[in-house]
Amino acid sequence: MTPEEAVQQAKSGKLLPLYVVAGEEMLLRDEVVAELRAAALGGGVAAFNEDKFTAGEAGVDKVIAAARTAPMMAPKRFVLVRGAERWDVGDVSAETSPFDALAEYAANPVDSTCLVVVASKLDGRRRFVVAARKAGFLVNCEPLDDRSLPSWIAARFRSKGHAIDRDVAELLAALAGPHLSPVDDAVERLSLYVGPGAAVDEDAIAACVARVRTADTWALVDAVRARDLGHAMRTLADAYDPRDHGLPLLGALAWSIRQLARFQAALVDGASQDEAARVAGVYQPYRARELGQKARGVKPREVERWLLVLAETDLALKSSRRPADAILEEMLTRLCRGGGGAGPARPFDARATRP
Repeated sequence: MTPEEAVQQAKSGKLLPLYVVAGEEMLLRDEVVAELRAAALGGGVAAFNEDKFTAGEAGVDKVIAAARTAPMMAPKRFVLVRGAERWDVGDVSAETSPFDALAEYAANPVDSTCLVVVASKLDGRRRFVVAARKAGFLVNCEPLDDRSLPSWIAARFRSKGHAIDRDVAELLAALAGPHLSPVDDAVERLSLYVGPGAAVDEDAIAACVARVRTADTWALVDAVRARDLGHAMRTLADAYDPRDHGLPLLGALAWSIRQLARFQAALVDGASQDEAARVAGVYQPYRARELGQKARGVKPREVERWLLVLAETDLALKSSRRPADAILEEMLTRLCRGGGGAGPARPFDARATRP
């Protein structure tokens, strides 16, 4: 079950007696739990019908006892267990795991209780997790990939009454992603900045998130493609903000180069220029033409090398004690140096490398 499906169940009032909300994306977990809680307690007094536990601090017997308790002056009880990964230790085949007790409860749950078990990660081989998956009460809250995140951003803005172009959503994903909490924070700030009903564009992102603009990143791509290190360094000096250590700039540059890679891969697969542009996330005709011109000026193997350099730069920015501007200058030097021996063009999976 997806988080969206679980939320829809909650809003429709068709709650299951048991949910396992698992995955590393905390924002999705918290949103699902909040909706389930609101639906379960909507008809009663929360103080009399809610129990919250943390795995490791409370035993599973206490959790199940609370789940089997009848609601008081309300149609349902809500029982929450957080940190269930703390129970996920030891041999999966052992009979002493708290998950075995939960599996027994899941075979005959109490309909007047909504028991929610939350974990960042669970062993999928456990009987309880297998049962949750088969019976449809496992809610997967895993991080979104780089193709799904822009759609999530656009849906988030639509829910607040704002329009956003796909390429602008991809730029925000590159600047604030991949984790949803900072992305959601950026969405909130942008919503307040543009005002009710207004569209979100690159100018708004430059004002609220990072001053990097698409023109800056494509100027860097053009300079690298021409191996014009001087122009690349001047563009870096204009776009670099020492307060963010260059990470948004790197993310935006990676976003632009991934568009090139996807465009080229689609052309190799036989797509037309317009089709390839849509695969790359570019929908405006004039931008599709610009992307085609840029893609024809560099071999796919060189674009692959660029992405590897960006991945190494990302690691250096996050782990090295060297000044961020020095790391970015070294990156541009390596990008402009050229790979040599480019050879024939070959398709490249842009999803394989993401800084």
